[in-house]
Amino acid sequence: MRLSKKHFLKRLVPFAVGVAMLAAMTVPVSAQAEGSLHVYNWGDYINPEVLKRFGEEFDVKVSLDTYGTNEEMLAKIQAGATGYDIVFPSVWMHDVMFKLGLLAKTDISGHPGFKNIDPASRRAETDPNADYCLPYAWGSVGIVYNKKMVDKPIEGWQDLFDLAKKGKKIILLDDPRETLGIGHIMNGTSVNSTKEAEVSAAADYIIDKLDNIAAFTYDSIPLVQSGDVAAAHWYVGANIFVNQMPDVLAYVIPKEGATMYQEDMCVLKSAPNKDNAIKFLDFYMRPEIAALNVQQQMNGTTNLPAIKLIPKEIADNPTMYPPKEVMDRLQIFHDLGRDIRMYTHEWRRVKAAAQ
Repeated sequence: MRLSKKHFLKRLVPFAVGVAMLAAMTVPVSAQAEGSLHVYNWGDYINPEVLKRFGEEFDVKVSLDTYGTNEEMLAKIQAGATGYDIVFPSVWMHDVMFKLGLLAKTDISGHPGFKNIDPASRRAETDPNADYCLPYAWGSVGIVYNKKMVDKPIEGWQDLFDLAKKGKKIILLDDPRETLGIGHIMNGTSVNSTKEAEVSAAADYIIDKLDNIAAFTYDSIPLVQSGDVAAAHWYVGANIFVNQMPDVLAYVIPKEGATMYQEDMCVLKSAPNKDNAIKFLDFYMRPEIAALNVQQQMNGTTNLPAIKLIPKEIADNPTMYPPKEVMDRLQIFHDLGRDIRMYTHEWRRVKAAAQ
C-alpha cells in the first residue's frame, strides 16, 4: 500500500552507542529464537496472509515491524538493531546498504523460482545479477484527484498546476527527490541529474508554484476523499481508495512523465535467522503468493506468472500495469552519493520560500 514514504536520500551515519543499545533493545526477543523470522517492512506493505501462510507451512514464528522511510530503516540497522532478518529497501537504498556492507549474499537468482522474476526488475546497480536481493514490488508516483472537484479529467502535471491556479487546493509530497523530480520532468531533465544548474532549476519550478500549493505532506488521501483538497501528488497505492470510491476518486500517471519506485527484499548480514529468511524469499517467488500480495497492495509485481493470477481489474488497470510507452516515461531514483547534498540544499530553499 505504501502509505508513508520519505526519500530524503541523505547519507546516514551510526548514532551514539547509547542510542544503538536502545534501538537494539526494541527488537523483539522472539526474533532471536529458532524457528523464527523477523520482517521489517514499510507500513502496510505486505499482505498479512502471506506471512501467516509462510509461518504455518514452515512452522516458523513470523513477526513484523514497520517503518515509514528508507532512512528510518537504515538508521535503526546502523544503530545496532540486530534482530531483523529481512528488509525491503528501495532500489537506491539497496545500493546504499550494499556499499555499507549490510546485506547478506543469498544467491537467490540461482534458485529455481527465480525464473518467475522479470529480468527488467534487476535494477540495483550494485546487484545486477540478484546475488543478494529479490526484486519485490514496484509502482508509479502520480496524481490522485477528486473527480467532483475538477471540470475535466486531470492528465498531467500541467493540469494539476492549472487546477491550482483556479483556486483549487493541491498537495505535493513532502519529499525532496519526488517533488523536485516534478520540476526535472517539466524542465526536461533527469530526476537523477547531478548538474547544479539543473537541480536548482527544478527547485525554481516548484518555488514558482508555491502560491498555489496548499501543503507538502504524505497525509493527503483523506483530504482528497473529503474534497477539502482537489488533488494530490501520491503513489499508485491510491488505487486502493479509488476502488472504494470510484465515483469520487481517480489516479493518473502524468502524461509528461513521472517517477517510479521499486523495493527489493533483502536479507541482512546480521540476520539471526538467515535460513528462514532465504526460505521466505523462495516462498515469495511462488506466483500464487506474489499474486496474493498484489491483490491487497494494488501495485506492480516483479513475478511475471503472478500477473495471470491476479484479478482482471488489477492486471488490466493501465495505472498499475502501464503500457510500454508509459513505462518508458517513468524514471527511477539512483543513489547519488555525495551529490545528494544538492537536493538537500535546494529542498531547504523550497521550504524556506514556502514559509
